[in-house]
Order: sequence, then structure tokens, then C-alpha cells
Amino acid sequence: MKTIVITGPSGSGKSFLTNTLSKLFYNSIVIRTDSYYKDNLFIRFISIFLYDIYDRPFSIKKNEIMKTIKSIYNKDSIISYYKYDFKRKNSLHSKISINYNECNQFLILEGIFAHRLDLNYQETINIVCEEQKELCFKRRLIRDLQERGRDRREVYKKFNKSWDLFNKNIQSYLNNYKVMSINPLDMISYNKLVLKLQKQKNN
Repeated sequence: MKTIVITGPSGSGKSFLTNTLSKLFYNSIVIRTDSYYKDNLFIRFISIFLYDIYDRPFSIKKNEIMKTIKSIYNKDSIISYYKYDFKRKNSLHSKISINYNECNQFLILEGIFAHRLDLNYQETINIVCEEQKELCFKRRLIRDLQERGRDRREVYKKFNKSWDLFNKNIQSYLNNYKVMSINPLDMISYNKLVLKLQKQKNN
């Protein structure tokens, strides 16, 4: 099974691209790294003082993500899955059933930490979403106000720190692996990506 890695700064269109591709390649499996945030007492305490905690790798259940990915690679019929509630700041664990018998199947791994896991990125299809900072902020502001119960000032502080951290840590990934950068709303680059994925799934 081919793995697509979709990363990019907050508000760059990662979720939009993931949803679009998962509908096009209809039997794809989607794993979002922000579903695997920790919710233990230590993280809750640190988050009071460190407002950018959700932009740092120690905030996610990295081992659990890797277990889920390994289960999918092994084609286990039942896998562990997580969902994070940002308003309540708690992580919900469940078991889901996977059907591996259909065609057009990719594993799509999406999130700001998708390029910072223990994967062989030489073997994955690597995509970075790009967009202007101002537009990314507007998208992040709408999402956080509606879905995560944050106010504008909090979003502004978190977004700027998130933007700086992401761009600081993406360089090693770009320098060491073959990465395709696209604006998800640009139809030319999107169509090039789709053509590439259609070829990849048939290999």
C-alpha cells in the first residue's frame, strides 16, 4: 500500500487536500496526526504555560501513531484509532474495521507532524501544502473560533509561533527527501499531483 504524506503549516490546506484525495481515491485510509494529541495531566499542566505546546512533537502520541500505521501495513482487520477533542482537551480511543479488498487505496498521513515520524520517507509520496501566511491565518482563525473555543488573541499568538516552528523544522525534510510542494487550490499543481498518484497506485 502506497503512503501519501501531507504536511504544511497551519491553515495551508492540508485537510482540504486530504479530503479531496480521499474522495477521489475512494477507499483510502486517512490518519491525521492531530487526532493523536496527548491528554495526560503533564500535558494539561504544561499547556497553561506553553501556549504553543500543540506545535511540538512531544505533544502527540507518536508511538500510538506508529502502531496504527504498522497495523495498516500488516493489513490488520481491526486497528486502534484516536480522536482528539480540542474543547474538552481529551483523547478518545476506539477500534475501527478496515476493508483492504477494494482498489484505489492509499494510506494518507496528514498533519504538521506527518513529516516528523519514524517512517522511511524515501518510500512515501511526500507533499507539502503552501499558501500565503495571511490567508493561512484567516483559515486558522475561523477554524479555532468555531471548532476549538479559542479567542482571536490566543489564535494570533498560537498561529505565529506555529508558523515559525513549522518553517524552521521543514528544511531538513525538504533537503533530504523528494517532496512535491503544491497550493491545494491551484488546479494546475493539483492535476499534476493526481496524475502522479494515478501512476503510483498502478505500480
